[in-house]
Amino acid sequence: MERSIQLLACLACVLQMGSLVRTTRDALGDLLDTEVHSAPEQRWSMQVPAEVSAEAGEAAMLPCTFTHPHRHYDGPLTAIWRAGEPYAGPQVFRCTVARGSELCQTALSLQGRFRLLGNPRRNDLSVRVERLALADSGRYFCRVEFAGDAHDRYESRHGVRLRVTAAPRIINISVLPGPAHVFRALCTAEGEPPPTLSWSGPALGNGTAAMPGQAHGYQVTAELPALTRDGRYTCTAANSLGHAEASVYLFRFHGASGTSTLALLLGALGLKALLLLGVMGARATRRRLDHLVTQDTPPRSQAQESNYENLNQMRPPGHQLPRVYSEELLGHHHPIVHHEK
Repeated sequence: MERSIQLLACLACVLQMGSLVRTTRDALGDLLDTEVHSAPEQRWSMQVPAEVSAEAGEAAMLPCTFTHPHRHYDGPLTAIWRAGEPYAGPQVFRCTVARGSELCQTALSLQGRFRLLGNPRRNDLSVRVERLALADSGRYFCRVEFAGDAHDRYESRHGVRLRVTAAPRIINISVLPGPAHVFRALCTAEGEPPPTLSWSGPALGNGTAAMPGQAHGYQVTAELPALTRDGRYTCTAANSLGHAEASVYLFRFHGASGTSTLALLLGALGLKALLLLGVMGARATRRRLDHLVTQDTPPRSQAQESNYENLNQMRPPGHQLPRVYSEELLGHHHPIVHHEK
């Protein structure tokens, strides 16, 4: 009986010395991952939220607090944050605290956007990330190191997931040639949540049709095949935070052959050259006449004459210069493509 009681007592002792991983909630109801390694002579724990969300261009706070087995520790310590994976991921922030001090001197801050908010001496490693971009999305892991043996350090194993949200933005829209002189349009947009893409234009009867897109992370690309009619084609990207659109224009020359179309373009360029020569000749004649008049009349002070006109004064209110369309020869059909956002 006595041996049985001793065996039960040892079993209870082993259970108290085991490892424990517990998930709790903070005061706001957000999930907290609490990682604990406990033993009578060593107790470490870290508390981080499961996820933090913020919009692109704004700032986000990554909370992290910890406990350690020492009743009081006043020696040197280091606070570290990693990205991607624990223990091996690249460091994005690191600062050190000297013995007897509460000031953590920053030694590393990725692109200068990571800033310590907490006080490591008071068990708080929280940081703030400025000027968020979609590429900042991912997991981050906090770590603390005390000066001493290898056991005086601890790192979050699960980390906190940073989710960066953004309204849609169209980053590319273009028209590409295909076989048999058929053209197709491509539209690429980014955003979080990933946006849905839709097209409108003459080939759709001036209606709108949602197109299945190929997603690559936070970027989505959708194709509008077989542009059978000339005109304006518009791509619209939308998610829960907003929408964006951009347009491309398709105009094709239908000539008898590529040679005749080329001759037409060369003729237009020749006409422009002749007009330019005429303008230059007229200016030269005017200069000679002005020189003769200057010789026949006594000199007098006058404002210097300019050969250039003040376009801002000559242009009527609300008048805008015409857009220049880029021209490109593509086989027997020659589209003029103009991008507009």
